[in-house]
Amino acid sequence: MTDAAAVFEEVRSMVTKLLDQYGLDDIEITPDSLFHDDLGLESIDLVALGAMLAERYGERVNIAEFLAELKIDDVIGLRLGSLVDHVWSALAPTASSRT
Repeated sequence: MTDAAAVFEEVRSMVTKLLDQYGLDDIEITPDSLFHDDLGLESIDLVALGAMLAERYGERVNIAEFLAELKIDDVIGLRLGSLVDHVWSALAPTASSRT
């Protein structure tokens, strides 16, 4: 993984797989897409997405911890770009891993 755009494309692909299950494969997915209002995804879909993220990126990307830090209104209004930012920051090398 080299950049945030690549992370966005991978997360977008995962969301597309979720939408395919509902026959919603023609929805435009952008960083500003809202999981609930724009994509029609529910909390169970976030759990499934979390499993996909963990499988792809490992333990460093933990969607449950990310969501637990948000207020309920922020979870309801979660944008794809916010999740991508979380994934990107979780994958960034830490100071201890650079030494």
